[in-house]
Amino acid sequence: MITLAEETPDDWWEVEALYDLCFAPGRTALSSYRLRDGVAPVAALCLVARDAGGTIAGAVRNWPVRVAGLPVLLLGPVAVHPTRQGEGIGALLMREVIARAPASGWERVMLVGDAPYYSRFGFARLDGVEMPPPTNPDRVLGLALRAGAWEGVAGRVEKAA
Repeated sequence: MITLAEETPDDWWEVEALYDLCFAPGRTALSSYRLRDGVAPVAALCLVARDAGGTIAGAVRNWPVRVAGLPVLLLGPVAVHPTRQGEGIGALLMREVIARAPASGWERVMLVGDAPYYSRFGFARLDGVEMPPPTNPDRVLGLALRAGAWEGVAGRVEKAA
């Protein structure tokens, strides 16, 4: 059984260790991390998945950014412990963030990832939305949480104030 809870300060080191395990050592050099520097995450949407024994199985963090002056939720990183992959934990985390985000006032969410995986959650390529280089534009994906929320939204993704 997997339970989800908001990440607490006590979870921080475990989540960081999970991200280090799941991603390349240079993960913090990615352009998405420049958008996160010095900006607080959206705490209500940073979730930790734990098994019945309390062991961390997965985690997701989310950050505020802006596109064309509008608030956008930058989803990720999302990670699942290698020994728990294939159990649907990543999908559980994704669906929970998507379900909770509108109640926190978010109308649009974006991420950088593989379209074949994230399209099952409704994400599609965001034409005209530019992540800082060297991000591949084909990997810049978005989901409208309110009908038409991405219509006419274009420009560079910028750090939230």
